[in-house]
Amino acid sequence: MILASGSPRRRELLRIIGLPHRVIPANIEEVRRPEETPKSFTERAAREKALSVAASHPDDAVLGADTVVDVDGELLGKPRSVEEARTMLRRLSGRTHTVYTAMALAIDKRCESMISSAAVTFETLTPAQIAWYIGTDEPMDKAGAYAIQGYGSLFVRGIDGSPHTVIGLPVHRLPALFASMGLPFWDLITRATHSRS
Repeated sequence: MILASGSPRRRELLRIIGLPHRVIPANIEEVRRPEETPKSFTERAAREKALSVAASHPDDAVLGADTVVDVDGELLGKPRSVEEARTMLRRLSGRTHTVYTAMALAIDKRCESMISSAAVTFETLTPAQIAWYIGTDEPMDKAGAYAIQGYGSLFVRGIDGSPHTVIGLPVHRLPALFASMGLPFWDLITRATHSRS
């Protein structure tokens, strides 16, 4: 399988569950269209990532994924500056937002996709806490300017949904996604884990 993402978090989740893969990041322009909701945008982006890599590797299964943070219908992607990260964190402070992660699996021109969501509630953040967090550099390559698996976990009061959805790859949905393409997920996992033991 090919992972069409350069995300180290997604690579690590696939490694943990024992799914053999190699990484070929997709090179697509991720721009939300005017009519798209954050949810529909993230599904289209995941599908485009998977299909763009599958076009060059038609015999391989290609997994694409995309994660967005939705606050009142506004999409928060990765901050492009320190000031944008600060603005995002102020927006998230003391409230609940929705994280959508879409996954798409493509083989040649066939593609199936699914979306998972999780509601994340933040503690109320002080300006000093936001400044400290930005100083760690962790927010700068994360959707919504935070990572629940890092320093950002200090700000998360609760999650309704899978933490893996927030991290960027809802692995509990992979068996169903593989089945939708006629691929034997559990056979792949079983062979891979037994070969390591």
